[in-house]
Amino acid sequence: LVEIDGQRFYQAFHQDITERRRIEAELETGKRELELFFGLVPDLVCIASVDGFFLKLGGAWKQTLGFTNAELLAQPFESFMHPEDIAATREEVLTQLGGGSTAKFVNRYRTKAGDYRWLEWTASPAVNGATLYAAARDITDRKRAEEEKAVLEARSRQAQKMESVGLLAGGVAHDFNNMLAVILGHTEVAMEGIDSAQQLHASLDEIHKAATRSANLTRQLLAFARKETITPKVIDLNETMAGTLSMIRRLVGENVHVAWQPHADLWPVQIDASQMEQVLINLCVNARAAIAGVGSITIATDNAVDDADWSDVANEVRGDYVRLTVSDTGCGMSGETLSHIFEPFFTTKAVGEGTGMGLASVFGAVKQNRGVIQVRSVLGTGTTFRIYLPRHTATVAPSGTDVEMVPTLRGHETLLLVEDEPGVLMLAKKALERSGYTVLAAGTPSEAIRLATEYGGHIHLLMTDVVMPEMNGLALATRLDAIRPHIKRLFTSGYPADVIADHGVVDHSAAFISKPFSIKALVAKVRETLDRD
Repeated sequence: LVEIDGQRFYQAFHQDITERRRIEAELETGKRELELFFGLVPDLVCIASVDGFFLKLGGAWKQTLGFTNAELLAQPFESFMHPEDIAATREEVLTQLGGGSTAKFVNRYRTKAGDYRWLEWTASPAVNGATLYAAARDITDRKRAEEEKAVLEARSRQAQKMESVGLLAGGVAHDFNNMLAVILGHTEVAMEGIDSAQQLHASLDEIHKAATRSANLTRQLLAFARKETITPKVIDLNETMAGTLSMIRRLVGENVHVAWQPHADLWPVQIDASQMEQVLINLCVNARAAIAGVGSITIATDNAVDDADWSDVANEVRGDYVRLTVSDTGCGMSGETLSHIFEPFFTTKAVGEGTGMGLASVFGAVKQNRGVIQVRSVLGTGTTFRIYLPRHTATVAPSGTDVEMVPTLRGHETLLLVEDEPGVLMLAKKALERSGYTVLAAGTPSEAIRLATEYGGHIHLLMTDVVMPEMNGLALATRLDAIRPHIKRLFTSGYPADVIADHGVVDHSAAFISKPFSIKALVAKVRETLDRD
């Protein structure tokens, strides 16, 4: 309103805002479409400020993380991120977005339940440079599948390594057992021709003892590779454990003291000695891994009757048991670790440092022998394993008397002896001929077939090595059945049980003697086989 010459006039200006209204309408439509898009997208989408806060959220945030949009907007987004991923995410975002390009990265976000989900991000800077647009996809299931695949591949590689070690152990044992058979046999022959009062007899006796200990060491090697034949018998657990101590001390090293506390009047148990040795070795190796620097491992035995010392054992151990206790001063284990230690392939070691089968094989061996195994552990203090084996009421024969108590059993039959190791062939031939047998000796299967074909008399027994060039012992025995249909069979081998099984000697009723064997054991086994119906 203006006044001119006493008169009042209305003054007005107008502006064409059609274009502005059109733009505002388009913006409002775009805003509604963006809201609709944010609500429909199945992934996680957001607009975030460069100072670290979400400005707008859409998609499946609530379904994925459990937090409401209000909860996520109220805190810096890094507060939901896994602490180990923050630095890498910052670097990636600053590097890519600073150059105006799209950033792609992966990190973990915390859920309301406290666990973490893997998110795969794609982010781009806004034109204003103060905000960024980002979308994420939950790839947790894919990451878990990839991790499981990696673990399985690592286990497969480790299993292949262990299989190679097992094959090597079996091959070494075969050759070593052949040599030990020759050493033991010739030592026995020499000792028989010398008066026991002479110094030479004592020296030969020491050689024989050393060779016997070497044979035991070979069995331990095969047990470590889990390829030893399982033969339960009544044993004195103290004697078996004591025989393993030297090997255990070498395994754990000088920084770990091994204390041995045997019970004086221990009851006998029925178990395979090599299997029990492997149980102790696995427990001690496991204990050594838990000890950082200097520490100690205590191995003890005693008799247990209705053990109520450990409440978790009381319901399992009823009756008379022999108890083996292995304690260490290591780092101990958490409750979570304890709940998995007997599971196959479970290990807390890095890939390549353990198979996760040590304690699983211990558990299997104990259960196979009707035993019970329990464990207690305290973080920072150590771990104690207790193994309960049922008491056996039979009398235990003193160690080393099994062979010596066997009487010398002579014979008159004809034997076909097949052995590709010349030293073992010569020794066995000489020993059997001294016991009255006629021996046809062959160094190869083809030579054995020739002898069986050409020999005019009756051949009562085929004694053959299992693994040989040309053909294995079982194939040879099958070929000879056509020539000598009533010939009996005695198999021998220095190879471990699984290799023997691969070559067909799987029938437990088949006569078998493992190398290295003593002369007395050989003669006794031949006589036993010949006397079978």
